[in-house]
Amino acid sequence: MASEFSALLRRLRRDAGMTQETLAERAGVGVRTIRGLETGERADPRVTTVRLLADALGLSPEDREELLAAAVRRPGNGNGTGPGNGTGNAADGQGDKGNRPDGSAGGGSPPDGSAPHGNEAPHGNEPDPSVARPVRPAVQRPGSVLQEALADVGEQLAQAVAARWQREEEHRQVHDPYPLPLRWRAAPEELTDHWANIRRLPAGVRHGPLELSGRLDEIVAVYGRIPSGRLVVLGRPGSGKTILAVRFVLDHLKSRARTDAVPVIFSIGSWDPTALTFRDWLARQLVRDHPGLAAPGPAGPSLAAALVESGRVLPVLDGFDEIAGGLRRPALEALNATTLPLVLTSRPSEYAAAVAETDVLTSAAAVSLTDLTLGDLADYLPRTTRKARGGDPAKTSWDPVLSELGARGEPGGPGEQGERPQGRAGANLAAVLTTPLMVTLARAVYSDTPGHDPVSLLDTRRFAGPEELEEHLLDNFVATVYRPRPEHHPGSGARRDVDPERARYWLGYLAHHLTRLDTPNLEWWRFGSGLRRSTRTLVTALLIALTTGLVDCGVGSLFDSLAFQLPDALAVGTIAGLMFGVTYWFMVAAKDTAVAPSGVRMRMAGRDGNAVRRAVRQLVIGLVVGLVFGFGYGFIRGVHDGFVLHFGLSMTLRAGLYDGMIYGLAFTLAAGPAFGLLGFLETPLDIRSAINPVSLLRTNCRTVTMQLLVWAPTFGLLVGFGAGVAIRFLPALLGPIAWNTVSSIKMGLISGLCGALSYSLSLTAWGQWVVFSRLWLPLTGRLPWAVVAFLEDAYERGVLRQAGAVYQFRHARLQDHLARTYRASRASRRPERGR
Repeated sequence: MASEFSALLRRLRRDAGMTQETLAERAGVGVRTIRGLETGERADPRVTTVRLLADALGLSPEDREELLAAAVRRPGNGNGTGPGNGTGNAADGQGDKGNRPDGSAGGGSPPDGSAPHGNEAPHGNEPDPSVARPVRPAVQRPGSVLQEALADVGEQLAQAVAARWQREEEHRQVHDPYPLPLRWRAAPEELTDHWANIRRLPAGVRHGPLELSGRLDEIVAVYGRIPSGRLVVLGRPGSGKTILAVRFVLDHLKSRARTDAVPVIFSIGSWDPTALTFRDWLARQLVRDHPGLAAPGPAGPSLAAALVESGRVLPVLDGFDEIAGGLRRPALEALNATTLPLVLTSRPSEYAAAVAETDVLTSAAAVSLTDLTLGDLADYLPRTTRKARGGDPAKTSWDPVLSELGARGEPGGPGEQGERPQGRAGANLAAVLTTPLMVTLARAVYSDTPGHDPVSLLDTRRFAGPEELEEHLLDNFVATVYRPRPEHHPGSGARRDVDPERARYWLGYLAHHLTRLDTPNLEWWRFGSGLRRSTRTLVTALLIALTTGLVDCGVGSLFDSLAFQLPDALAVGTIAGLMFGVTYWFMVAAKDTAVAPSGVRMRMAGRDGNAVRRAVRQLVIGLVVGLVFGFGYGFIRGVHDGFVLHFGLSMTLRAGLYDGMIYGLAFTLAAGPAFGLLGFLETPLDIRSAINPVSLLRTNCRTVTMQLLVWAPTFGLLVGFGAGVAIRFLPALLGPIAWNTVSSIKMGLISGLCGALSYSLSLTAWGQWVVFSRLWLPLTGRLPWAVVAFLEDAYERGVLRQAGAVYQFRHARLQDHLARTYRASRASRRPERGR
């Protein structure tokens, strides 16, 4: 009822002592919106708007829940169709009557294998919108407010996912000139679970297999025939598994109801099931690709975790075969420990090996992608190239190849599926051009490249067998896409020419880097992780030492002579490099991990309810870190001065102790409040912003820049203030101390700049990107200096693809080929260096 919500909002605003204008400014909404909600003119407030208002008002959990409840208690809500409507735990797929003796969900499917009736969810998460259900009265249940909020978040996630994969499908030119025909048939029975489990049949009921054959545009309909909602898609390398996954997500989203689960593609190759549970990994991947989902959720530690736990995410797990060999069995066992609906893609051999070690994916049907036919080639390849100039316009450069393949029955007509190549050359090529990957590579090398004649593929002296042909296509793909092109790209200027050999070498290093990390995800914040831990630590420490030494020398020379400041800069740089190097080793390198990108931004207004708690936590951490760092720095500085001034050992140690106490107190009083202020100003990123690698990098650059602009002057002022406090109170304990106001100013300036730079270079994702991707790796020749431009250009040329916030190689076969080429080139260079 709008009147209840209006009255409650007015009361809470007045209790907070705010005007409508103040509330509108803090919540980030219009004044007319506030006025309309309080007068009842706007009777249907969005849950996201209500949450913004609750944050701006700083409501207690009880008042927040009451406001949300009043917002959703209106005609048309509370129909009990979402999770939490009394039908049991949606994430576990259980009905309100518990499990049946055979392990199926309560209220299971009828014997004919059709979807369950009533309000039970056939896939263990949301009701099937195609099944008629009696209308329930609008009854308010305790969980409905939370479910309404999650439904709103899920709707925003669905929009972001749809926009992302629509762009990616267009970029991959899947529809140019039309999608290659993908077909599948039922997989071998030994890779499929019992049909009674797949159909969710009660004990004692027997039924045969489902008809699951289909083609690309039927994937959602085929999936809808599976009551368990669990499907395994098997296909050999390059058979189109990822294309099928993308099409499933886009088609599913078109027919999705608001309360249905959101299909999201996850590259499962990066999952370590021995280190992270499946649900926690899903939540972490969601936060990586959608940083706004890191915000605290209404029913979990984060919105991402709440979506996963409530069954509002349908995982589409791409690349089971890319999981490390020793982890596939525990991964399959972990998936079997859940009843979440999911789609899993894999190469057949890797999945079969995991099944042999443990069991099939529980309640999952399995299909196998079939090869392209000669008729498919005859239809597709001629339409990818230009018409012949003069003569018969229907003939193309592919005609002689198709004739050799036996893909031409009558002149100009496609061959039949049963036709066979005429000779050895045709047989070799026909064995290669059976997957979409190889067909698209052949198209790129020959159809899209002027002057390249596909007839050369029939040369048996160059290509003795199918393996040589595949290597030829993979090897020439990079050279082809990096050929000079004069075309102009709107918004990006003319495409920069890159030497194909240099591009191959840099891409080879990136592929080798992924092989060493055993992941398909090219994450910009982990570019340095492929180096030895000792190398990473040494490079970080040296750069910090150089940076802080230069800052100390430059700033200090404004107050003292250069002759005096040079030794001081050397000491400061050495100590800072040593201290932050040790810190980096224990916090990052020793764990063999990387600093993850920040999921927050800096905002001066609109604090959420967790800002104070976060600020207090960071205040305590800052106090401890400031004390340890300050005392250590002061002690080393005092000992250094004692040796320089030729103090005796006793006086040198005493000087170190005195300076340690002075600097320890100064840095403690500075670091605690400075870090607490940063925590208070942090707010989660906007969930509605679709993240790609470059935008995530730029967002983190802006975040670190804002942190520097806030933290450096704040820390510097507080260090100067802390030094003044120490000089005022410590002489009674330590005796006279030589200090003045100029010394406090100098110390504050140097500490603020050096501390901020050292922290960002060692303990932020953007700083590590600068250290390794912008300096060390280009300096050693493994990457170009303009790394971002190179990665974006590789994406535009189709070598890389985007999967959320990370890049991936277009295909695992291409990655493997480039990595092998890189290792071979490195091996060939070593003997030359020794000569």
